[in-house]
Amino acid sequence: MSGKLFVVATPLGNLDDISARALETLRSVDTIACEDTRRTAKLLDRYGISARLLSCHRFNEGRRLEPVLERVRAGERVALVSDGGTPGIADPGRLLVRAALEQGLEVIPLPGPNAVAALLSASGLPADRYVFDGFLPHRAGERRRRLRDLAGEKRTVVLFETPHRILDTLADIEEVLGPRRLVLGRELTKLHETILHGTAAELAERLGASVRGEITLVLSGAEGKATGDERAKSLLECWRRAIEESDGNRRTALDRVARELGLRKAEVSRRLAELDP
Repeated sequence: MSGKLFVVATPLGNLDDISARALETLRSVDTIACEDTRRTAKLLDRYGISARLLSCHRFNEGRRLEPVLERVRAGERVALVSDGGTPGIADPGRLLVRAALEQGLEVIPLPGPNAVAALLSASGLPADRYVFDGFLPHRAGERRRRLRDLAGEKRTVVLFETPHRILDTLADIEEVLGPRRLVLGRELTKLHETILHGTAAELAERLGASVRGEITLVLSGAEGKATGDERAKSLLECWRRAIEESDGNRRTALDRVARELGLRKAEVSRRLAELDP
């Protein structure tokens, strides 16, 4: 008889946020596949649960698929957890779930703590329809390009960010999206939980130079999509400023505009050629 794979949401930080059903499941399973065995062990110790732990994180998930699925096929009940929140949602777990489904194994979700839902509920922004875009790209140009893609999105946008990149990201948001309303959640449900409201520039100033903890961002949607004329005007203004500041050196100006707008130089050249500045 085949076993079952339980996808179990666990607390983001406050261990009291775990559900009674999740605790009952963790007590009953044969094995728990977890992102970090040390992190999961703290949760289990808090509730007096003894279980066999198997690491399954983003660096070894591919190698763990067969050993975990073999246990399920043999009739074991296996729980999949991440360090906090729901496995597979910007966390490891998707590959294992997909492989289990492809083999016809039963996958049972146990809902629970979620950073996206938590911050949306306290944001005051529309949450009946929203876009979750996960982590923005690491590289500045790619990050600004992604933000430009989101500039016309009228639904609320939710992002994750790391503490060492958040100030750069806020600067890019201010540059690309302007003074849009933001809500920043840091260390949600934990001892030093912080929820800030304001524009990107205001949030950066309030955060200061040293930022720690996991971060979730909620951005208000665009009130109106920029027209082609408005985008052209923005490009021309950026180009003229770059030309002036580079003493007329077009190559230097082109590099500067490409970096500032998060576009490839070839794309900037093409658009400028169409506008014939």
